[in-house]
Amino acid sequence: MARVEIEYCVPCGFLERAEDLQHALLSTFGEQLEGVTLVTGANGVFAVRVDDEVVFEKSEESYDVDEIVRRVRDRV
Repeated sequence: MARVEIEYCVPCGFLERAEDLQHALLSTFGEQLEGVTLVTGANGVFAVRVDDEVVFEKSEESYDVDEIVRRVRDRV
């Protein structure tokens, strides 16, 4: 089973975005995931990792929940 980690910038107010993505992943994959962990960060970070492999990083791409879910699906 895969572990997903969502690192989000606290000062930027990305908690709600991280929670929305966490909900989408858990709703989509349910028991296929070991867990979806939220990790606090700073400096504008918003990154998603599956088993320590970065599948999305805000500094490089636009935030799109559906696209992130597709990328996680490829690794689950």
